[in-house]
Amino acid sequence: MANLKATHQKTKRHNRDLVLKTIFARQPISRAEIARITSLTRATVSEIINTFLTEGLVEEVGLGSSIGGKSPILLSLVADSRYLIGLNLAQDKFIGSVVNLLGELKETVEIPISDNDGKQALDTVFQILDQLVAKNWKPVVGIGIATPGLVNTREGVVLNAVNLDWQDLPLAHLIKARYRLPVCVVNDSQANAIGEFVYGGKHEPEGNLVVVNVRHGIGAGILINGQLFQGDGGSAGEIGHVMVQPEGGRLCRCGKRGCLETISSAKAVVQRARELAKDFPHSELAKNPANINLNAVVDAFQHNDTLALLVARDAAKFLGFSLATLVGTLNIEDIVLTGEMSRLGSTWLAQIRESMLEAGLARMVQETRLEIGKLDFRGYILGSSALMLLEDYSLLFLKSEE
Repeated sequence: MANLKATHQKTKRHNRDLVLKTIFARQPISRAEIARITSLTRATVSEIINTFLTEGLVEEVGLGSSIGGKSPILLSLVADSRYLIGLNLAQDKFIGSVVNLLGELKETVEIPISDNDGKQALDTVFQILDQLVAKNWKPVVGIGIATPGLVNTREGVVLNAVNLDWQDLPLAHLIKARYRLPVCVVNDSQANAIGEFVYGGKHEPEGNLVVVNVRHGIGAGILINGQLFQGDGGSAGEIGHVMVQPEGGRLCRCGKRGCLETISSAKAVVQRARELAKDFPHSELAKNPANINLNAVVDAFQHNDTLALLVARDAAKFLGFSLATLVGTLNIEDIVLTGEMSRLGSTWLAQIRESMLEAGLARMVQETRLEIGKLDFRGYILGSSALMLLEDYSLLFLKSEE
């Protein structure tokens, strides 16, 4: 009898989440259309919608067009009925925002951060959260955190984040104990992928997507059938530390040589430009090599500077080789590129596609859409908070779990 009751409750939650997911993706939408899309009965849909109305999660927003008979009543989410907090623990600053159910950033706090000070990094996380929680955005129902490094999302533990000096840090436990809210901790590239999937374009709710984040490091986030794919150990997408130059490759921060990150990341491009400047005396970058940064490389690249073209082309070449491997392995036809290197724009994108065609099966690569992301830093914040909802909508229901 207990098992039967548990199964019934599980079915009710499944149906509830299915209806809410449909509203998220297709609002404004009528009850009849929800029933058609979900294959649930109209009576079941109406009962679930009544729960949503009682919770204040959805509202009736007007009438739709009719093909005969009464016009259907349309439903939409009440955007400000619930809030989440998302954090992006970026390279040089931590950014936290209060986010509503439509992914609108209501309030943002930024604090600069220096590398390799684990205590300062944790104190900064608390400082941002203290400020955001104290604001008058109610109710906040959860906290999502996008962090660099290896992460055990299930346990909420940062296994290793070199730049933050964190090893085996139980971050979710520490934050939950302080704020008494559900907490989700996820790798930043994976969070960014979720942000682009949910808010960055017209991706089907059950679709597939790879988002490759190319900044100080390189990582990919993979969504399959609308769900984040993390692999058996939670670290799927760590393509930045796969060797692409077995002979004569540079030393990587992971201890190996020739990793993708050592030639295709923003840090690597700047480092190579500084080192090669002496060989390109007519390059604008050669006038002051010590002051070369990514802004200078991007500007020189856009003006067809020979040195900038070389380092950017090599970065695109090896990134394209790695993406060809992803296409051959997963056959996912939507790839989005994000991060500071995406500022190089369409020429860089074309160079990556060219090397993908060189390295992969032509037909598979030709069927792959490659584009630059739309969300900048917001992708990490929106993704870290949205993951909580992709996993389980229960935290949105304040009055009843029935």
